[in-house]
Amino acid sequence: MQRSQLRRWFAVTGLAVIMLGLTGLSVSGVAHTRSSAAAVTKVCMLAAAYDRIHDAVITEEHSVQLYRVEPGSVVRESHAAASASLQAALRDVERLGTAADRGLASEIGALHGQYLQAVTDVFDAVDEGAAGERAAAAIDTGRAQSLFERINRIVQTATVERTEQAARALRELERVETLAFIATVAGFAVGLVLMTVLLVLSVGYQRRLVRQAASSEHQASHDPLTGLPNRVLFARRAGTALQDAQDRGGSVSVLMLDLDRFKEVNDTLGHHYGDELLRQVAARTSAAVRSGDLVARLSGDEFAILLPQAAAQDAARLAARLQNDLHRSFLLDDVTVDIEASIGVAAAPEHATTVEAALRCADIAMYNAKDTKAGVAVYDAAMQVEDGSRLLLLGDLRRALDSADQLTLHYQPKIRLNDGQVSGAEALVRWQHPTRGSIPPAEFIPVAETTGLICRLTLYVLRAALGQVRTWLDDGLTVPVAVNLSPRCLLDAGLVGHVVALLHEFDVPASLLRLEVTESAVMANPAMATATLTELHELGVRLSIDDYGTGYSSMAYLKRLPVDELKVDRTFVLHMDADHEDAALVRGAIELGHNLGMTVVAEGVEGSAHVAALQALGCDIAQGYHYARPMPAADLSRWMHDQRPVTVPA
Repeated sequence: MQRSQLRRWFAVTGLAVIMLGLTGLSVSGVAHTRSSAAAVTKVCMLAAAYDRIHDAVITEEHSVQLYRVEPGSVVRESHAAASASLQAALRDVERLGTAADRGLASEIGALHGQYLQAVTDVFDAVDEGAAGERAAAAIDTGRAQSLFERINRIVQTATVERTEQAARALRELERVETLAFIATVAGFAVGLVLMTVLLVLSVGYQRRLVRQAASSEHQASHDPLTGLPNRVLFARRAGTALQDAQDRGGSVSVLMLDLDRFKEVNDTLGHHYGDELLRQVAARTSAAVRSGDLVARLSGDEFAILLPQAAAQDAARLAARLQNDLHRSFLLDDVTVDIEASIGVAAAPEHATTVEAALRCADIAMYNAKDTKAGVAVYDAAMQVEDGSRLLLLGDLRRALDSADQLTLHYQPKIRLNDGQVSGAEALVRWQHPTRGSIPPAEFIPVAETTGLICRLTLYVLRAALGQVRTWLDDGLTVPVAVNLSPRCLLDAGLVGHVVALLHEFDVPASLLRLEVTESAVMANPAMATATLTELHELGVRLSIDDYGTGYSSMAYLKRLPVDELKVDRTFVLHMDADHEDAALVRGAIELGHNLGMTVVAEGVEGSAHVAALQALGCDIAQGYHYARPMPAADLSRWMHDQRPVTVPA
């Protein structure tokens, strides 16, 4: 064989070997890529299963807390559904996981069985009423809480490990793809058309697998609606930030943000608007924080913000700025919506030493901000005590509403200033607790207003007040009675129906019922509040704006409301005889009320100087200690007979 032919043979043979080698490397890369992508997808599905277990056990724990406040079949059904979801997720872990995962699933299942037994004991204790309240609390904070924390700790550790495993597999997948790409480019260098075809096919296929794997990893750690990190990614980043702060001697702050009355947006406008609102809140919140901060959506309308290397004071200032940003109107398609947010602030290691503990402290502070209407609250250890007392108080109030001897009404007379005669009375609820004695309304009414219990309490007061009006009518006394409405009750779609039924039940003319609402209650949802007040006014019920001057007024809405009476808040009346500014405010309120065709009532009248000043300003009616303190109905009947004949306007 000639030398040129030999070289040609070696070239062809070498080229063939190169082609076979490149082809083998490409095929091997594709196979490895597919295997790695399948592993990433499987691990992500496994992490998602652990996350569902976490969500289910959190829901179970919330159901236990809710059952202690408002027991019922609905809460039990919710708890049972969460348990079923947890069992389904455990089966997914056993199907997808390794022997270690199956061992964890078995351990979680055993702990969950013990936890369900503890929860059943709590439910049974709650069902026993007051006798079982302390037993329920002991089981809940003892055995049940310990089991819940053990399950939660196991699940969170496994979720983080599987998410990190997916990230490692993804990096390995990207490395393999890079090697395969280089090998394919080398095939281009030798000018092989076949390798060109293989390059296009293999690169496209491999990149598609990479995108699918990356998408699976992203879905496992991000919220699909807003695109923000979810609870799993937030916990991982927060753990890293906390460890870094401990190493460097700094602080990490956590903010919990919850939208007030978000449910009303969903119920009134629909879930499409609610989802759009959440997306805009997420965008506005992300724009308000620093570049190194992390905003996450945990669930529903609840967001968390991680502030690395930030003390509690700095976090509180950022929370105040964020709240101002969120108080600007949101344009949802063709609807403008105004919302408010409550934000809780906690710092580590000042308030907690773990991520879960910091989130819990921030959550407690957030609910404190919501209850006190403060907007922003920094965690304080006393808040946990208040939170426990609040639960006990709600339970006691619920039982008081079911009894017949704890809640009573006192009545304070309202006096016409032109002739000194009784114009009516305001009904005020009083609570005589069987063991704690008298509990002031300022202590239990704000707590009731944070739950649906305020509507039950309002109906209780309406029933008792109208029953007393009927008794007075039977005794020959015509006494209009005023009852206060909370914002939650004013926005209750069933309010008008309840009022109609009670007026019919006691055969009381609608004109003898006065319903008092505050400015802030009306402005919370002006359209719905105006519609409800219009229906009540058309029934013949008289309506009052209570505590005028202390809220935020809108003249545009005030002149359109079907209101008959304007009550000037006592804080302005108390010092009007000595403070020229207060006197000017009272004069302005009286003139405004009269110009709008309303009767004006002054609250907090405590001396003859107040009476003389109000008469000089043309005020119509006065109410306060100068005339009488709130008193039981029987005492008011005697007081009216002793004072003067009772005559009221027709």
